Amino acid sequence: MDYHIRELKPEDNQRIEYIIRTCLIEFGADHEGTAWADPDLGRFSEIYNVEGNRYWVAENARGEVVGGVGIGRLDGADGMCELQKMYCLPEARGTGAAHTLMKTALEYARVHYRGCYLETLENMVAAQKFYEEYGFRRIAEPLVKTEHYACDVRYSKEWGTGARLR
Repeated sequence: MDYHIRELKPEDNQRIEYIIRTCLIEFGADHEGTAWADPDLGRFSEIYNVEGNRYWVAENARGEVVGGVGIGRLDGADGMCELQKMYCLPEARGTGAAHTLMKTALEYARVHYRGCYLETLENMVAAQKFYEEYGFRRIAEPLVKTEHYACDVRYSKEWGTGARLR
């Protein structure tokens, strides 16, 4: 199935929150210390509509949003961004939607940052393999302290010098 990737619109906020919460329940991550308790969940159009932050959604052929991914500034780590809230509903997994989302996000990140960081959970094995396909390498310690203290797996990817937002 073909997916249309576009930037998030305000009317997508509730749908993306639904997708994230559905996926977090699926992986037993519906608790404090994960995106589940993020106070900005559902306010994406505000959060990602500033320089250095973007969020994209994947729409199926019926125009339904089935996944999304964000790039956000990572305060405390000079020149680094964070891959944020990348989730796809089960119906979109294995279809190429996540690959298209990831490529879109990394293209944007390369223009603005020298590298990218992400946090995930140990039981999200398929996601870890997916990140490794894109050159992310597992790191032992967090680059910075985030509100997602329950995320026990971290990855980093650097592509060298480039434009950097401060």
